[in-house]
Amino acid sequence: MADATAGDVVLGRIGAQAAVLAGLDEAVRADEPDAVHRMRVACRRLRSAFRTYRRLLAPGATDELVAELRWLAAALGQARDREVLGLRLAERARTLPPECGPERVAAELERWGQAEYRRVRPEVVAALDSPRRKALARGLAELLADPPLRPRADRAAGPELARVAAREQRRTAERVRSALAGGGPDTAESRARALHEARKAAKRARYAGETAVPLVGRPAERYVERMKVVQEVLGEHQDAVVAATALRSRAGETGEPFAYGVLYGQQLAAAERARRALPEVWARAARPKLARFG
Repeated sequence: MADATAGDVVLGRIGAQAAVLAGLDEAVRADEPDAVHRMRVACRRLRSAFRTYRRLLAPGATDELVAELRWLAAALGQARDREVLGLRLAERARTLPPECGPERVAAELERWGQAEYRRVRPEVVAALDSPRRKALARGLAELLADPPLRPRADRAAGPELARVAAREQRRTAERVRSALAGGGPDTAESRARALHEARKAAKRARYAGETAVPLVGRPAERYVERMKVVQEVLGEHQDAVVAATALRSRAGETGEPFAYGVLYGQQLAAAERARRALPEVWARAARPKLARFG
């Protein structure tokens, strides 16, 4: 791949993720473990590729695909988010002090999570069976068969991929600085939104690095690893915030208000630990040489 163009590498990434997406339909319908998550990630990677490398593609050529990938990921996310939330809270409940009845509370949270998952599961299957899903598959196939590349796509892949990685690193830096500064009005909600935006930027940067790995190898892998750690720290913050919100809304519907209160406090503490860990983690991902791929 030494003489590959930027277009070659990006189309390779799009083709690989389109194949993953197409191959998961039956697994999701069969409710196989982790299938929903893997399909959702494929949607995100495709959408990120279209947005990150938009300068290589004809203006507007992927707008509809991006919108439909966002729709499908959202449909899948309803089930995935409830599944993960129930598992997270049940796991944390088992660490409660004995006087809180940890196993009893964990069992209740597992039942709630499973019920929520079953409630939205039909929407996932309906999305897969919909005309929109079939149109999305056709659209991806047509794009790969006749790629709408611009002249910039003929540039050497290495320098172009490094430029994109550096741009995504800078974009993430802006979001992280904003989040650490408070993210606007000094409220918990605004800080959480700013940290979530930083997480999305880190994820997009990570995906840009993944695109470069087949060509660049270890330097791109190192970039991916650093961005993944940032994403995971910010993901822990987001998961803790979502879990705390769910516990607060359910506290009045359960016979275990004290245990739920303890869990709520634990989730707030987990969110704060993640926020405090961010500066050190980001410092390792912010080094300019990380994106040079030289």
